[in-house]
Amino acid sequence: MNFGATPISSFAGDYLTNSPKWPLVLVSAAVLYLVQRLNFLRKGCLPPGPRGLPLVGNLFQLSPDVWHTFTKWKELYGPLVYINIAGQSILILNSHKVAADLLDRRGPNYSNRPRFIVASEILTGGFLIPFTQYNDVWRRMRRAAHEGLNNQVVRGFQPAQYKEALLLTSGILRHPNRWNEEFRRATASMVWSVVYDKPVIANSEHPSIATVNAFMARLVRAALPGSHYVEFFPWMKHIPSSMAKWKRDAEEWYRKDSKVFEDLYTEAKHRVAAGDDRSTFAATVVWSKHYSNLARNVNHHGLSDKESAWLAVALYGAGADTTAGALSWFFLAMVLYPEVQSKIQEELDTVVGRSRLPTFADRDHLPYLQATVREVGRWHPVGVPHQSAADDWYEGYFIPKGTICIANIWALNRDLEVYGPDAAEFDPGRYLDEKGQLKPALADTKDGHVSYGFGRRICVGRHVANSSLFIDIACLLWAVNIRPEQDAHGKPILPSESESINDGLVVRPVRFKCSIAPRFPRVETILVQTLELVN
Repeated sequence: MNFGATPISSFAGDYLTNSPKWPLVLVSAAVLYLVQRLNFLRKGCLPPGPRGLPLVGNLFQLSPDVWHTFTKWKELYGPLVYINIAGQSILILNSHKVAADLLDRRGPNYSNRPRFIVASEILTGGFLIPFTQYNDVWRRMRRAAHEGLNNQVVRGFQPAQYKEALLLTSGILRHPNRWNEEFRRATASMVWSVVYDKPVIANSEHPSIATVNAFMARLVRAALPGSHYVEFFPWMKHIPSSMAKWKRDAEEWYRKDSKVFEDLYTEAKHRVAAGDDRSTFAATVVWSKHYSNLARNVNHHGLSDKESAWLAVALYGAGADTTAGALSWFFLAMVLYPEVQSKIQEELDTVVGRSRLPTFADRDHLPYLQATVREVGRWHPVGVPHQSAADDWYEGYFIPKGTICIANIWALNRDLEVYGPDAAEFDPGRYLDEKGQLKPALADTKDGHVSYGFGRRICVGRHVANSSLFIDIACLLWAVNIRPEQDAHGKPILPSESESINDGLVVRPVRFKCSIAPRFPRVETILVQTLELVN
């Protein structure tokens, strides 16, 4: 649930297929390139990296699965790799130490985001926290998000998460061939509930899901490099809207989207003002629990209603899809690694038994399942680019102001020196000690991996994500067996781990088929009885 995480390919590899405006781009790049080179020579030696072409730099050496290219470059140039894309400096961080040194320990200088004039400044009014620059608005939003999603507050979301886990399990039992749709519905419904205190979403085609999904699709398209001239020529932002359709359209969508998001927020606000104290993001973040009823309308973080509304939708829009993607990778792992599934189920049978479903109260007694949640987060992550706010020097190398810094999360989470020779495999046991208990988190990681990011931009929704993944996995594997589909001769048809779909926000496995069946006869009866108790 990497809130606001965008795959690194969206910021580099997509130049290959989304930059048709070459003439103007090249002229601009030529000037920028010459100026930059003269400036950089005066300030120091740039980190090593592959040689590029004049003007376009390393553009044609990238691909949609660019993290694989970055990993090869680590072997050639070391943990710090510098490239240039049409005048834009990009630094690839290929080791835990380098990423933590810069993004964590020098966080203030590496907490900015690349500027997206259309996606951030016009289409979302500068209010969408994943794209917001490192400024006062971002700081106020971040404080509010942290208060509303910290580990202590998230415990209040557990009843909603538990109910959704039961409904997810029930839905997959009823429609085993639609497990992917059930993941999308359940995760959207869960985030919908904990953010806005909305009732369960019963259908994946619910209008609210469609509205937010359409918004996210517009946002991703606008953020793709080369989508708009204005990203290369910032002065074009000042062209009157009447003369620029791209600007007029973005402004109109901003007005429409703001109305939808502010209405959602206002509805939640009114419920809290009327005395509804159920634990939700809106209730917790907007009104301090320590205020009196008369002061309930005061936002103690200094956020306006518009800012609060955009903060809420950022959490909903990004959180639902990333959790669904993580569950898809979990299902793939269960098909490819049946021994892991068996170990989880053995632990569930020992601790929980077969007369009831697991709950959050069982969490501390299920170390292998907790380790599985960590491994799901590590196995197939995406990265979140940062940008330097000022010139910097590291290990004798010069890092120019405005450099986009990309931690190669894929490589960091598969580092043989950190995770062992089987780092490419799915093995929750790597997080357990000789007594079968969880080890402390590895140095320079969060939760045993770095998929949640670094520094002041670390994923604010990680506690919600971990809780959801835990209870979803626990309920699913208590109830069902997940097996490969078989061909006409009874031979397992194993899906590919290496093939994935990159939709610009989340990387997920290519759709595959599997066999899903109840583990024992009374599964459905116990599930129905449990659902009746929580409704």
